[in-house]
This record gives sequence, C-alpha cells and structure tokens, in this order.
Amino acid sequence: QVQLVESGGGLVQPGGSLRLSCAASGSIFSINNMGWYRQAPGKQRELVATIISGGSTGYADSVKGRFIISRDNAKNTVFLQMNSLKPEDTAVYYCKIRLNYGLGYGDYWGQGTQVTVSS
Repeated sequence: QVQLVESGGGLVQPGGSLRLSCAASGSIFSINNMGWYRQAPGKQRELVATIISGGSTGYADSVKGRFIISRDNAKNTVFLQMNSLKPEDTAVYYCKIRLNYGLGYGDYWGQGTQVTVSS
C-alpha cells in the first residue's frame, strides 16, 4: 500500500504565496513521476505541474512563471511553491504519484488540500 499525506494549504491574499508538500510512504520502489492537480468547484480536475524521476518538470500554462514543483527523492516528497497567487487559483489541490510495476504502473492520490485566494 502507498499513502500520500498533503499539507500546506490555507487562505492567502491575492499576490501571496503558499508551499504545498506531499509525502509518500509505504511500498515505494520505483517512482515514474509525481505531480499536482487541482479541482475548483464545478470544474474538472486539471493538471498543474509534474516532475519526472530525472528531474524534468512541466506546468500548466496558467501557472507557468508563478509555480515551482520540486522533490526530495530521499524522502519521497514533492513540493509545490505557489507565488503571485490569484483568486482563480482557488481549488482543492491533490498530489499524485505514479509508480512503476514491471511493464505497468499504478497511480496513487493524496486526500487533497484546500487553497483559497481571497482578500
């Protein structure tokens, strides 16, 4: 079993910053990639940022230049530094880890953490 524990959400004013963390534990042998998604009320879940095992990163256009994804391989933890936050960034943020299993893979999700950007 694999468990993901997220932290760092909260209420912040527009222009502010937050840092999300997601720690993975359990039967983790080979990580393919880790990422952050978000879901706003009435909208579909969308990809925010990903980081693969080699360290390459990818971002949604809406967060490029404002958000930074990083990871601590030794602790199986992924971070999302969110700067210059906007009200439209308000959502529940979920982390996801994709593990390699032979010729296949398995995806595991965190429980979600609320981020609210409001004055």
